Amino acid sequence: MSLKEIIIERIQRDGPLSFHDYMEMCLYHPNAGYYTSEKNRIGETGDFYTSPHFSSLFGQMIAKQLEEMWEIMNKKPFTIVEYGAGPGTLCRDILLSLKRNDLLYQDLRYCIIEKSASMREREKKILSEKVSWHERIEDIPDLTGCIISNELIDNFPVHQVVMDQELMEVFVDYGQGFLETFKPAREELKNYFSELQVVLPPGFRTEVNLNALDWIRDIAASLKKGFVITIDYGHPSSILYNEKRRGGTLMCFHRHKMNNNPYLNIGEQDITTHINFSALARWGGKYGLPCSGFTHQAHFLQGLGFAAQLKKTEEENPGSDLKEKENVLYTLLLDMGTKLKVLVQQKEMNGARLSGLQFAQPFV
Repeated sequence: MSLKEIIIERIQRDGPLSFHDYMEMCLYHPNAGYYTSEKNRIGETGDFYTSPHFSSLFGQMIAKQLEEMWEIMNKKPFTIVEYGAGPGTLCRDILLSLKRNDLLYQDLRYCIIEKSASMREREKKILSEKVSWHERIEDIPDLTGCIISNELIDNFPVHQVVMDQELMEVFVDYGQGFLETFKPAREELKNYFSELQVVLPPGFRTEVNLNALDWIRDIAASLKKGFVITIDYGHPSSILYNEKRRGGTLMCFHRHKMNNNPYLNIGEQDITTHINFSALARWGGKYGLPCSGFTHQAHFLQGLGFAAQLKKTEEENPGSDLKEKENVLYTLLLDMGTKLKVLVQQKEMNGARLSGLQFAQPFV
């Protein structure tokens, strides 16, 4: 039975699904979901690219920020937690960089939280030393260090809402095909906008990522001391709910082509939405993770000395292709670098300042 047939059967049995539950089945159904199947999703043969795919320089810069955090934390035993490590590229590049620091590396743990069994097997093919795999962050004891996520939260299932006479939630039904119905939004969704002091205009459609709030709550409860680095597509509330985005931000990716129809290619296409960094910062603060800073990926990398590291790489590899250099610069700084944002939060760090945030911008 195909995933489409499984979803239709559930709707016919239980009634319309919330869009959240529909998206969750599309992406994470145990046997047929987009992220739980064994197919390759990243790179030329997949559906999209991530920053680590383009150059090991990305991982080297993240490693440089992690090393600075370790120094700020008095060079004590340090744990890195990465959510959803994909093929393991970022982890590999970070560890290769940090291995040059003997004192840091000898007391380093690298924990990957990965729910997909097939993805774990891919990661284990290139990772072994210092790495362990976990189902939940609660399973990692004595967590002091840094939690990293790179393009993770934009794939969390979201609730879709539309402002009519009142706030309405989108549900998915099935007739001759998939169709949407609307029900009055539950209080949790209304309270989300109240907490952020956001009033949606009539006809405005958008997404609410309640899973992201649960995610940052769990991190705050598990992290004893250290930092959280979140790299993803998204905006603060003032930009996310701008009139230009009155149709929402949901996008689908299939074989490197974009569409905005989540009812196509079921189980075979990625479904993403931009995340609300204001919400992460707001709820993170409530749970004990105040904001250290917010910036574009390009500014984050520049603050860590990206240009100097690129020059050093060229000197160590004098025969490197100029075209390749231009592609790395364009992708990590000008293209994805301006679209991806970086939010850093901290716990029990007394407002420690980080090099990657020297060009941080205020929430507007």
